[in-house]
Amino acid sequence: MNDLSKNAKIVQDALGRYGLEDSVIELPDSTRTAEEAARAIGCQIGQIVKSLIFKTKRKEVPILALTSGANRVDERKIENQIGEPLGKANADFVRSATGFSIGGVPPIGLINKVPTYIDQDLMLYDVVWAAAGTPNAVFRINPTELKRITQAIVCDLKKEL
Repeated sequence: MNDLSKNAKIVQDALGRYGLEDSVIELPDSTRTAEEAARAIGCQIGQIVKSLIFKTKRKEVPILALTSGANRVDERKIENQIGEPLGKANADFVRSATGFSIGGVPPIGLINKVPTYIDQDLMLYDVVWAAAGTPNAVFRINPTELKRITQAIVCDLKKEL
């Protein structure tokens, strides 16, 4: 664990605060995209947790959507949950809201409490894999535990194609 990068260590410490035994691992290959992560880990793409930050248009509040790597997010479904339109969050907004850069935003260890919504499709798995602060760091977790520690609302986030 001492060999972890600074951001990966932040996530590892957050896991420890929640009493979780799972450890952050840093892989030699990139996990920036869901496809890259699934290939590097050797799991199904649906088991990858994509942590996407949006910004509400009126209040400019960050919203975290944890979605299955197999799905695209339907922003209207989140808008219906929060009662406000969503906008895109640029890199500076993501960093200031979370403390992390796009491509490595974890669902835990954020510098601010962010309202979080979790894709109901992630709940179908025994284990999912989430970003751990860098483009090549991940951690495994049971989705029920992920829901608990992020205080996420489970909902349908999937965009129907």
